[in-house]
Parts: sequence; C-alpha cells; structure tokens
Amino acid sequence: MSRTYQGSLITKTPVVPAGPFQCGAASGVWTIDQMVGWQKAGLWPTAGVSDGTFGIFSIGCSSVRDKYTYSTCVVTTGASASAASQGQSAAGNTSVGIFALGTTTCFVTTRNKYTYSSNTNGSAACASAASYLGSATGNSTIGIFSLGYTSGGQQVTRNKYTYSACTSGSATSATIASYKGSAAGNSTIGIFALGNAPFQSTTRNKYTYSGCVVSTGAVASNASYQGAAAGNSTFGIFALGIICGVPSTTRNKYTYSSDTSSSATASTGGSGGGSAAGNSTKGIFAFGLTGAGSPSTTRNQYTYASCTNATATAASSTNYQGAATSNGNYGVI
Repeated sequence: MSRTYQGSLITKTPVVPAGPFQCGAASGVWTIDQMVGWQKAGLWPTAGVSDGTFGIFSIGCSSVRDKYTYSTCVVTTGASASAASQGQSAAGNTSVGIFALGTTTCFVTTRNKYTYSSNTNGSAACASAASYLGSATGNSTIGIFSLGYTSGGQQVTRNKYTYSACTSGSATSATIASYKGSAAGNSTIGIFALGNAPFQSTTRNKYTYSGCVVSTGAVASNASYQGAAAGNSTFGIFALGIICGVPSTTRNKYTYSSDTSSSATASTGGSGGGSAAGNSTKGIFAFGLTGAGSPSTTRNQYTYASCTNATATAASSTNYQGAATSNGNYGVI
C-alpha cells in the first residue's frame, strides 16, 4: 500500500506550512490537493499577504495617536489626527488606515487617512452624513463604516470606503438602527455588534463583502454597547463593553466559519468605549472607560492560539471613544 506524506517528507511530526504570509515556508513537494487544503485552512504562504507589525490607536477625546508595535509591545507616537475628537471608528488594509473622527465640537463627516509606510496623516473621503459612535471593519479592498448616531438619532446607514480610489459610497444598511457598536471580520465577512438599538442589544449583523449582503449573525452572550473587537482570519474577539450600565470584563469569541459565538477569556478589568487592533497572533484591547467610571490608559493583550489574556503596554494618555486599526491583512486577504 502506498503512502502519501505531506510535502513528500517522512518525519515523526506532520509538516505544517508556515503561512498564510509571504514570509512563511512550505518545505518539501506538495500535491495540488494538499496545497488547496492548507489554503482553505489559512496556512499556505501567499505572495502579497503580510502580517501586521503595528496598530495605530487613536486615543479619543484628543488628536493623539499611539503606534503599538506587536513584537516588542513598545508604544511610540503616531501622526496626530486633523482634529481632537471622540466617538471614532476605523478600518484599513496593509497600506492605509481610515479613521472616522466622530465628533469634534459637533458631529462631523471628516475622515483621516493614515499612511503606514510614512506614518503620516492626511484627508480621506468624507462620510455621507455627520455622525459619531459608529463602527467599522473590512477586507483588503474596502472598509464598511456603520455611521452610528447623527443629528436625527441612531441610524441604519453604512458607507463603503474603497481604499484604492479613496472614495466613499453607499453600503447595505444594518437590520436595525444602532450606535455604540463594534466590528471585526476576515476576508469575506464582517461581523457588526449593533450596540444601542435603541437600547443595549445582543444583535449582530453579518456583512458579506462580495455581494454587500447583510444577514443575521450569532447573538452576543449579553445585551451591551460600547464594545471593541479584534481578530484573525478564523475568529473575532468581542469585548462586550457596558452591560446594564456597568463596564464589564465579558468577551465573546465569534467563529466565522460556523457563525457561532462562545465565551472568551475575560479582560483584567471592566471597560467600555475602548478600541482594539491586532495581527494574526494577538489582539491589543484599549480599555476606555473603566469600572471606576473614568477613562484609562490600560490595555490588554489577547493571544488567540491559547485564548489567554495579559496586560499590554499602556496608552500614552487616558483613552475613551477612540479607534484603532492595523497595518496587516492577516484576516483580510
């Protein structure tokens, strides 16, 4: 009886490709079927696919931004926003991050474009309406922005931001009006926790990018709002935020392939109105408002493989209602 060994290598330990990033390796000689199998598993090295090296955290209630380097957990100064603001949201790809500023002295349509290679800030295509307390996620070509709250109250409105053209257009609306939500996703779908809709909610929407189709996602374990989320190509970690008026430690794990939500390791303290970004191995969660009722510099590091949580390097100043995005397309190939 013939035997087929992965990579045509006979070893005691099965050979596993070190992908999906272009710096990874797949030692040996592989069949097409084996390659396709590992591509589906997200472990086959792919040209043009890079892991995130840092996240840009807009602190909120200011124009300050921090640059968080994942490998060293070092925080340095990022390019400032064009105006001090809060109630922000952000999405991006490997080249740029798009930050919706939210409210300055009033609701604004302003968005900034953060160019990672030069660590510079510039203008981006405006939102379709002045708004704040929205949420955003996307893939390597588009970002989907839920506008959140406008002068007319909470909205179903979403915008589609195309990175290559720096244009903003209409996107499929949410199933119900909401604000103070959060979002994370992979290359094909984005999961939006709706937040206040109009009261704290367990509702999540699933946004499929290819057809701009919105459907029902797995609900959260608790009704909540002002959460934060980050993830990799397999699942997203959602910090639920405020539950029954109190900043909570609760997190959920959303598995994209099965559309299921389960418990995730809790944060080190209660938080709400925070932000999060990460790479393929870890997510960095900025707390925002704490259980003590005041903005915080606290951050946690969530390791996806082990589902463990630890302290991360603190923010440069207290953070509340900011936003964050990363320079990697680890989950958005």
